[in-house]
Amino acid sequence: MDGPTIKISTGSGAGNGVKGKDYVQLSNGALVVSTAAAMKKGISSDDYVLVEGGTHLVSVTGGVAYDEEDAEYSGSAGVKADNYFAMTGGSLTIRNTGDGGKGIHAGSYDFDAENHTLSDSYISGGFLSVTTTGREANDVSAKGIKIGWVTKNGSGDHAKVTGYAGKLIVSGGTILVNSANGEGLEVKGDLTFEGGETYVSSSSDDAINCQGDLTVNKGYVYAYSSGNDAMDSNGNTRLNGGYVMAICTKGNPEVAIDANTEEGKKLYINSGATVVAFGGLENGYEASQKVYSMNGTAGSWNALHDGKTFIAAFKAPANIASFIVSAPSLSSGYTGVSVSGDIKCNGVWATDGISGGSSVSLSNYTGNAGGPGGKPGSW
Repeated sequence: MDGPTIKISTGSGAGNGVKGKDYVQLSNGALVVSTAAAMKKGISSDDYVLVEGGTHLVSVTGGVAYDEEDAEYSGSAGVKADNYFAMTGGSLTIRNTGDGGKGIHAGSYDFDAENHTLSDSYISGGFLSVTTTGREANDVSAKGIKIGWVTKNGSGDHAKVTGYAGKLIVSGGTILVNSANGEGLEVKGDLTFEGGETYVSSSSDDAINCQGDLTVNKGYVYAYSSGNDAMDSNGNTRLNGGYVMAICTKGNPEVAIDANTEEGKKLYINSGATVVAFGGLENGYEASQKVYSMNGTAGSWNALHDGKTFIAAFKAPANIASFIVSAPSLSSGYTGVSVSGDIKCNGVWATDGISGGSSVSLSNYTGNAGGPGGKPGSW
């Protein structure tokens, strides 16, 4: 249809807002969905969900219930896709206040087992906003975005992963995720940033977590956690390019940027990446460009300079004034700078229109505020 406005509201005894037996594709118009029943979804698909245009709002309040068919407890979701979630344009806003609720949940074990494949989820354009405020209930955790599945042998921190699938590639668009009581962005396979602007915060768990490798090649990434690691990979974490800001206020043993050194994996900071961190780096990290400590100004714009021009400016969180920094040809830091250019990633990064400020010296980073990193993400 050309550009309709469709409004759907379901009560506490009803089902999903929209159900696609083959797929759900939003190309134009406005879809406004509100669901209140336990374990039901605003938008549900037996295959994929694709957003390529229009302006859409999904509100979910339902909590956890026992699913007789699957013989397990299940939570609600703003969007549930058994195969993959994709976004190339348009605007999608999701709010889920239900316990055990997720904003987006894509990639199920059953679909993978039946079809022998799970397609990659991807975001290449558009505006995506996800907010979840519910808590874990009946061992069903609340998360902002969850991609893929994992199976484990055993329970707790020492459980052995026996299989997993579900990748996410971010190459464009703007992503804002706020999770009050769970992980912000969790990917059970590899997570790769090739562009775009991604802002993720969590008050109680990892802001960004993946079971496989976490790679940043391009784009702007911000991860803030006051409850666990800011960025946590159970494989390797490779920062090859782009702009990464990771803030962890939890303290030892959690860190700003983590990798699975317990199983021989590593954090790599490679030439070309611009990195700002608070809360320590994974022990044994490897860097092909210098890593420094810098004293900045809390709640203000600070910047990195290569001796000729500003590399980038970053907005420091309130009450945080010391940082770990690394960037190509980095020679000094600046505090109190002004930014008049385009501000990226929900107001925390800028690469042009930077001026003024006072130069501050850098010292070699030799310490680590955390231990070997955080535990793998929970199911």
